[in-house]
Amino acid sequence: MFNPSLKFQVLKDERKRKRCLLFRATDFASLMYPCFTVCRILGIFSYKFNAVNIKTYKPSYILSTISIFVFSIVYSINLYEMNVRGDKRYKSVGIPRILDFNSYYIFGGVIVISTFILSEPRMRCLQTILGLSLKLPLDSYQNLSRIIHAKDIFFLLYLFVGLYRYLSALQISIVRKLLMLYLSLFVFQMDMLYMNCVCILKACFKQINDNLVNLREVLTNGEPYLLNGASRNQRNPFLLMKITALKKQHLSISDSVRMLKMVYSLQLVSTILMAFTHITFNMYFYFLALVQKSVPLTSVEKQVLYEYFITFIVYYIIKIALMVWACETGKNQAREITTTIYNVFNSTNNKQIKYELELFSLQLLHCENVFSAKWITIDAKLLTAIIGSITTYLLILLQFLFTPHSCSGKST
Repeated sequence: MFNPSLKFQVLKDERKRKRCLLFRATDFASLMYPCFTVCRILGIFSYKFNAVNIKTYKPSYILSTISIFVFSIVYSINLYEMNVRGDKRYKSVGIPRILDFNSYYIFGGVIVISTFILSEPRMRCLQTILGLSLKLPLDSYQNLSRIIHAKDIFFLLYLFVGLYRYLSALQISIVRKLLMLYLSLFVFQMDMLYMNCVCILKACFKQINDNLVNLREVLTNGEPYLLNGASRNQRNPFLLMKITALKKQHLSISDSVRMLKMVYSLQLVSTILMAFTHITFNMYFYFLALVQKSVPLTSVEKQVLYEYFITFIVYYIIKIALMVWACETGKNQAREITTTIYNVFNSTNNKQIKYELELFSLQLLHCENVFSAKWITIDAKLLTAIIGSITTYLLILLQFLFTPHSCSGKST
């Protein structure tokens, strides 16, 4: 029989969830709401979601299709004018800057098109992660929301302010400015969405590890109080069922990690290559413009170039660092389960429990929960490589800045 008070309580809880949205998430929908909202504005998110489900939403899908269609037209025209027609405004900035523009547009275009093509697999991946997140406690949501919401909001504001200052100083058409703004925000938002999914999977791995720790405490502290064999036999089926449930949960999380790799591999490779090429070509252009003065620039253009250079070097370092942090801590959390199982195994003498733990350990060996993109593993080595390349470029620039005789000798 329908209960009106139950409906009122559900609506009350929904209004309370919306009021406590930022930094105090209570479910998957409120946790991902800021990210999903920006994605929907950009035409990326063609889904309708709530606390328990994600499904395709026809109006959003139509908006996404229109956005991709308009983007493809403007994108193609821009590449044609830059490379085929030979716009004077692009020729005047020199070859390094043209290479930088081409790499930026090519990798950004790959991310946009692949995002639209992989819309359905992405929805299934998000549905799977949503289902896994339903088992998380409220404390996990609130801890995640402090990290995810702060990262999504403040980092977006930093990028938007930097883009506004840079684009407002560029002497190009408003259409090209909007294209660059759209590409930058699009790539940023997809990277944030990936990091959010990794953080949720990391929380799921942590939940399994915490449950195993609690199981070890039960085996260590509870078994001495089981005085007779009947009580011990009654307790064992419950523990065996709990270990079996944890095995199934771990297998589902591992499947989600593989699905995440499949959906986001092309995007992540393009993002990493975009960061490397953007840093490389901008450093070289900075060297030509400010050190060797091969590219004629006014004082205002030099100031804009300097601000852009500093802003986006910091942007790429922070973004890659956050990505590496999420993937590295997620991998470590998954590997920590092996150590916990070993401790639980040594805490009991029950043969059935030990057998189930051995099966669980074998399952862990077959599940390589490493967050990677094709042939690139997103770990500390990647961040070290990027910081090392930036350091090398800066050392070269400083060498030429403080040894002007070498520049003059080469110029003559």
